[in-house]
Amino acid sequence: MFAFFNTWFDSICFACEMQAVISVRLVHLAQGGPQAAAEANRMIAEKFDAFADAQAALINALAGGEGLPIAVQRSCASVRRRVRGNSYRLLSAARSSAGRIPEAD
Repeated sequence: MFAFFNTWFDSICFACEMQAVISVRLVHLAQGGPQAAAEANRMIAEKFDAFADAQAALINALAGGEGLPIAVQRSCASVRRRVRGNSYRLLSAARSSAGRIPEAD
């Protein structure tokens, strides 16, 4: 019974972390400029890399004789690592730039 709640809680935490990454990325994109273009390019490239990593983790787990639940868990873990890395990178950058005063045009 507690395994269900642990899975549910982990899913909710993952969804919140994804939403934070999406929100910060939208702010970066809305600001425009070369940094926004670089972030958009990075975002697209990371999507392909994350999908390839998740697919590889799934295939390796299934080829190793592990069951489907374990294979899906390993596949999701690779995506979670990417999201966590992006969360750390984006939120650290947002915190460091929060104290700056915007330049006047």
